[in-house]
Amino acid sequence: MFGIGMPELIIILVIILIIFGAGKLPEIGAGIGKGIKNFKKATNEVENEDPKKIEEDSEKS
Repeated sequence: MFGIGMPELIIILVIILIIFGAGKLPEIGAGIGKGIKNFKKATNEVENEDPKKIEEDSEKS
């Protein structure tokens, strides 16, 4: 996973915990989760679009 091992992940998580505190972690996690969900939704919408429309849009640019 991007050359990051378990010790590095633990250090990163401890630093995040120190910076934001335990109370903010659920909010941060929820925000990241929503962002990933919206990104996947947007990529799926692009994949399901009509190929002719995509070609027309690329020609306009």
